[in-house]
Amino acid sequence: MSEPGGVREVKSAARTVELLELLAARGDRPARLQELADELGVPRSSMYALLQTLIAHGWVRTDITGSLYGIGIHALLTGTNYLDSDPRVRTVRPYLDEASEALGETIHLGRLDGWDVAYLATRESHEYLRTISRVGRRLPAHVGALGKALLAERSDGEVPEGPYEAATPNTHTDRASLVADLAAVRARGYSIDREEGVLGIVGFGFALRYDRPALDAISCSVPVARLTAGHEGEIVAVMREVRAKIEGAAPVGGGAVQWR
Repeated sequence: MSEPGGVREVKSAARTVELLELLAARGDRPARLQELADELGVPRSSMYALLQTLIAHGWVRTDITGSLYGIGIHALLTGTNYLDSDPRVRTVRPYLDEASEALGETIHLGRLDGWDVAYLATRESHEYLRTISRVGRRLPAHVGALGKALLAERSDGEVPEGPYEAATPNTHTDRASLVADLAAVRARGYSIDREEGVLGIVGFGFALRYDRPALDAISCSVPVARLTAGHEGEIVAVMREVRAKIEGAAPVGGGAVQWR
């Protein structure tokens, strides 16, 4: 398999990445050796050797019996370094605090990664907690306010064909309904997730246009029980103002290094 630029993929490196991503996706569900070997289609002996290497380097951990495996602490340390070294994240963080203090609701920063959105920063409301949106979590872009705000910055032709997985009965599961919603997002200037990602939660998403097309977005999540017409208007006004401040403060081109 060749990558763009004609460089041949290193199979052992690709397998290592696939294993780490598989363990990370399992969350608090540890895996057994045979499960991992079957999932990745590799011999049990090869999987065991790879796991032992990663355990030795802190990327994978095992239980006292040596039969269960999970993601290791070095994954956390590397992820933290990613956030600390990213100039966009450093710029946005103070404005998330500002929005959180003004609204008293949960505020997020997310980044588009393929067809998913990765949560890069969160300011939780003191009124309720949403572990589903913790930093490092990935959710399909069609599901929530962050993803829809970013998909609306692209042409309809870039929207993948459905059907899409449903998170709630309100999730868009077909391309036609999603494309129609994205048209409304463009006309409105921000996205609305009315219990599409989590029942009982409404989200408002705002693309950050310091990149074209936008890769990052901010959102505000609020329980349906607390959302009045007046509060919705306040959320939109504050988030628009915060977006403008972020875009004005963001380093041009994302900083000295032009990442791709």
